Amino acid sequence: MDEAKLRSLVAKLTVADKARLLTGADFWSLPPMSQIGLRSLVFSDGPNGVRGTVWDERDTSLLLPVASALAATWDRAAARTVGELFGDEARRRGVHVVLAPTVNVHRSPFGGRHFENFSEDPLLIAEVGAEVVAGIQSRGVAATPKHYVANDSETERLSYDAVIDEQTLREVYLKPFERIIAKSSPWALMAAYNSVNGHTMTENSLLVNDILKGEWGWDGVLVSDWLATRSLRAAALGGLDLAMPGPKSPWSGGKLAEAVEQGEVPEEVLDDKVLRVLRLAARVGAFEDPVVEGGPPEQARPVIRSLAAQGFVLLRNEVVDSAPMLPIDPKVAKLAVIGDSAMVPAVQGGGSSHVSPPHVITPLEGLRAALPEADVVYQRGVRHRRLLDVVPRAEIFDPAGEGDGIRVEYLDGAGQVLSSELRGTERLVWLGGLPSGTKSLRLRGNLVAEVGEHVFGVNGTGHFRVEVSGREVLAADVTSVDGIDDPLGDMVEPPEQRFDVVLVESDLDGTGRAALTVEFTPQSLDMLVAVGIGHRTQEWDDASQLAAALAVARESDVAVVVVGTNDEVESEGRDRTSLDLPGAQNELVRRVAAVNPRTVVVVNAASPVVMPWVGEVPAVLWTWFGSQEYGDALADVLLGLVEPGGRLPTTFPAELADVPVPLPAVQPVDGELHYSEGSLIGYRAYADRGVRPAFHFGHGLGYTTWDYVEAVADGDVVRVKLCNTGDRPGREVVQVYAVEPFRLAGFAVVAAEAGAEVSVVVDVEPGGEFVVGRSAGDLRISATGTS
Repeated sequence: MDEAKLRSLVAKLTVADKARLLTGADFWSLPPMSQIGLRSLVFSDGPNGVRGTVWDERDTSLLLPVASALAATWDRAAARTVGELFGDEARRRGVHVVLAPTVNVHRSPFGGRHFENFSEDPLLIAEVGAEVVAGIQSRGVAATPKHYVANDSETERLSYDAVIDEQTLREVYLKPFERIIAKSSPWALMAAYNSVNGHTMTENSLLVNDILKGEWGWDGVLVSDWLATRSLRAAALGGLDLAMPGPKSPWSGGKLAEAVEQGEVPEEVLDDKVLRVLRLAARVGAFEDPVVEGGPPEQARPVIRSLAAQGFVLLRNEVVDSAPMLPIDPKVAKLAVIGDSAMVPAVQGGGSSHVSPPHVITPLEGLRAALPEADVVYQRGVRHRRLLDVVPRAEIFDPAGEGDGIRVEYLDGAGQVLSSELRGTERLVWLGGLPSGTKSLRLRGNLVAEVGEHVFGVNGTGHFRVEVSGREVLAADVTSVDGIDDPLGDMVEPPEQRFDVVLVESDLDGTGRAALTVEFTPQSLDMLVAVGIGHRTQEWDDASQLAAALAVARESDVAVVVVGTNDEVESEGRDRTSLDLPGAQNELVRRVAAVNPRTVVVVNAASPVVMPWVGEVPAVLWTWFGSQEYGDALADVLLGLVEPGGRLPTTFPAELADVPVPLPAVQPVDGELHYSEGSLIGYRAYADRGVRPAFHFGHGLGYTTWDYVEAVADGDVVRVKLCNTGDRPGREVVQVYAVEPFRLAGFAVVAAEAGAEVSVVVDVEPGGEFVVGRSAGDLRISATGTS
């Protein structure tokens, strides 16, 4: 639909209609305008899957590798593929606008949302992000790069003021948005909660009207982060186009229309916003009949599996018994798999990016499937989660007889059942509130249990009453964790109340099950309700579990120890307080390595951790939060069927003292967050200070070796010749760095057979001298200039 037609549609709307179009009809959609043939525009969270408009484990979506894992591929084609999968999922789910990708900066490894962002380098962020945007929009779905701008910390994220000098703001934090707009022209952008230099981003006329829409000439829709719109007139004049969510916002209920009619907001400002929304609607087909298809496509599984493996980074691979530790010989007789994360891996971070995948392949499942002739033995070793384990769905049954799971009943103010449904056993979340009229919940299930001592836990904010086998075992108010002031607080850091229960024979029915009833009255019914149930028997003993793990490690040919973080540690809504692996996982690694010299450590984390044991183990494979196909991708790489293709998109520190932007610097002081380090973050800071990190930006070994033969700078390209000097095919990420100031100037992916020479052309910004190599700390040759 051309611009003239769109403008004619704007003219057909009254001021009231126009204003109503600029705020949500509900949590996820805009109101339709039948008088101009406009259907409701539907939004959905990303950015590692498209969740749709409900938060329900029964409504499944493809779960892809998280953003940091995708950036680790350094592969534009892989990023484009991810974007296409997002777009296909959105079309399937009736979604017009995907709130992704997240293109903020890894300013500090303490950032809680590190997993959801690509990199510490603005060029890498921009190149990967632009391809994701292009892929999404190739399917007729809008991408929404976020959060514009300087939304790089989670502490006081709703209110902090980022104080940044103009050069740093331009060169580091605005650059990804500017480059993505120039390359892929996203149809929407999201304004952040925070302020920049004194003005909240939903009211920041300089950064929105002057730079984004003026200097860069961007013609898309700027939507607020959810609940980020704080004012009527200032937001309207500051360049914001869409205040979400609805139905309540500073612009709703006729308030914006009244401001226009009274001259407080010029009607031409209103018309520009409406024109942008209609332009978006035309681009995504909201003037046409919707086409919604079935569930997540099975054919996406091998694609996701390949993407995950492509991002795995081989940090270390020493020679053991005359050969590199990895890959593991597929003829291995006995393999020990150890660690909490081998059975319950982290495949996504906490917060609004969460989706419910159709399945998750665990590392243990993947290795057992890949090694059917081997004896693959498992021991948990140590626990590292704060919350109790969720009850496995196969161990709790619906009292109404419809299968396994928990029966959820929605109760009115008098305690009468309004409706009920069978749900899963993970934490249940209602984003946007409970069904109409609901005042409390009742969760019921018949739990498979044995006589003896048990520990139960409930998590959520509100009043709980719990019965086991008809007797009350808990009646308590559970309150929010101190210091959490966030609309997603109950979801990302729920308070937990534990209690002990002794089950006797009379508590169990004839099938060995105990009736469990949890009544929950949420403290707030407005935006988000979350509740969970945890359980374990009292048989768990840390010392005996560790001893059992060491015993199987000692007896096995190879020990694979899977350690990592989880969505309690890496989450939207709060920054990290430590770079240590949670729990006693460091001790587990050291103890296993001491009894088996053939130990492989697999790190299931999406943000850097300090690894004090790294020199004590022969092989370390970094696998991020690795998608729904995680375990199969891991087996592919460990057994050498696929090369670990990843390179680090962020620097890994050796010591806490080395971190350029340490913990205090991600915490605002008196509401201000000063970016006093300027552009010296990540690898640039390490180079400037002459400090060697544990692993450099761009590092990754793969399963072959490379010789860099020649590099020639020619205007805006650098031509590089290199040779695969190993004994198997390989994939290399050629990295070109400008010498002064030191920064990534370009990169390209190349593949070659064993012994083969190959050439690649790397696009760069012209001028100055360049060095070429495998990482920021492994620069092999200088690029000579053409005569």
